[in-house]
Amino acid sequence: MQTQMSEEKEKGLMSMYRETRPREFFGEKSNTNHLAWSALVVLLALAFWLIVALAAAENQRYALETKACQDRVFPTEIDTSCLKQVKSRDHWWQHVAHALVRMGA
Repeated sequence: MQTQMSEEKEKGLMSMYRETRPREFFGEKSNTNHLAWSALVVLLALAFWLIVALAAAENQRYALETKACQDRVFPTEIDTSCLKQVKSRDHWWQHVAHALVRMGA
């Protein structure tokens, strides 16, 4: 009888602690879709890289078109060191916009 009462008290005490315990620990279960967020981060990084590459290519293309990097000594040659550092337009977004608008032409 004594053990039955102590068991009931213990069950009551343990149920009180069980109710105050958090349902899940941090990191135990996540409601976040990690695959979707990872894919989004990868796609944003890829888009950023493509925009940077497009701006660089359009910068060099426009410099070649305007003959901004023509070699001074040999007029038919191209100065490759100039081509690496030329700024043919004021801003990078001008290169990207021009390349996207004139993509098919």
